[in-house]
Amino acid sequence: MATLNKVMIIGNLVADPDVRTTPRGTPVTELRVAVSRQFSGPNEGERREETAFLDVTCWSRTAEIAGQYLSKGRPVFIEGRLQQDSWEDKQTGQKRSRIRIIAENLQLLGSREGGGNYQNSGGYQNSGGYQNGGYNNGGGYQQQPRRPQYQQPAAPAAPPAPMEDDDIPF
Repeated sequence: MATLNKVMIIGNLVADPDVRTTPRGTPVTELRVAVSRQFSGPNEGERREETAFLDVTCWSRTAEIAGQYLSKGRPVFIEGRLQQDSWEDKQTGQKRSRIRIIAENLQLLGSREGGGNYQNSGGYQNSGGYQNGGYNNGGGYQQQPRRPQYQQPAAPAAPPAPMEDDDIPF
């Protein structure tokens, strides 16, 4: 049986990123993203909105970029996978769990000032994964290609000089 664990969200940061470093020196950034949806209510013409708050974890270069360029209110596109964390509450002894998104691709949206006009400001991709008990980034951080800037055409070059002695037999 085939399985798929893929998540794509566009939302706004609820708080500034929480940037930390693991004991091995790997950067990790925790994000909290609000994602909203609008739908029709039970009454005619009634519009309702529901908001979900999602926890996102970024690793290595993606974590550095998130910490450097993201801030509260900034729109962001995140592509990643779901991961469930389980633990036992120290105070109550109850088993607890939560699902978070592990970011594999992060794209900054909006203008640099945090406006909401959804222009792509660059993307960072993580093709690594959890291997052999430690996080291995596999060197897979790649910036998405940007559209080329318009360049003024160069002035036309002078025409080539005519050849005086042409030995071509046709």
